[in-house]
Amino acid sequence: MSLYIASINSGSNGNCYYVGNNNEAILVDVGINCKEIEKRLKRIDLDVKKIKAIFISHEHSDHIIGTAVFASKHNLPVYISAGTLSRSNFGLKRISTHQLHHEKEVMVGDLKILPFSKMHDAADPLSFSIFHNHLCVGVITDIGIACENVKKHFSTYDAAFLEANYDKDMLMNGRYPLHLKRRITSGKGHISNAEAHELFLNHRSEKLKYLILSHLSKENNTPDLVESLFNSTKHETRIVVASRYEESKVYHVGNTNVQQENIKVKASAQMSLF
Repeated sequence: MSLYIASINSGSNGNCYYVGNNNEAILVDVGINCKEIEKRLKRIDLDVKKIKAIFISHEHSDHIIGTAVFASKHNLPVYISAGTLSRSNFGLKRISTHQLHHEKEVMVGDLKILPFSKMHDAADPLSFSIFHNHLCVGVITDIGIACENVKKHFSTYDAAFLEANYDKDMLMNGRYPLHLKRRITSGKGHISNAEAHELFLNHRSEKLKYLILSHLSKENNTPDLVESLFNSTKHETRIVVASRYEESKVYHVGNTNVQQENIKVKASAQMSLF
């Protein structure tokens, strides 16, 4: 059996990640608008009807702003922690939601989703491990540090979306005000390229086929910079950098050879905080 994964968008201008098997799929976060998600899914030949649920990591707008409209239009349940829901706007309290708890699994068809707590400046933030038979994919973004929960789960993955938000030198020498630099590096903000790379070096599974580097800062990082760092030590892992402007290819996680579909997309410039 197989899992299929794609980044629909990744960055502070909006986050949305697809994980599914042949029959059903989930979205982790819906931080861009409904029409744009539908357009991007169609371009990479992913059937929106296979999506059976939405899982929300935390209440920041770049992860949640499109959720209510997308869930309502496609009649999807939304799984969210009580703390996150209590801090959420954007119409979430008017739609059907189901409560998430740390390391309490949820079944969506043959997919098992295991949420786990992480460090971030939000009410009750979660990351996710998604299982299908012997395969496991992780979605780990918006983490201030690679805490023990993150290390434990990351070590089991066949593929992962992992935050690599900023280059430390670019951040410290950049235009951000001091309070924002402190927030990002506080241990409850975001992790740097170096911190993500350390997690990869010390805690990756030998079976890790894909690492999709995610939530890159527009101001304080570049795709070339982070890709160069990780490719120097990638071994058998394929390194991919998720775009803040367009969807990725669909990546196949399973026992057969990698199957990739080439796509052509147009970048749409969007403003970003980090």
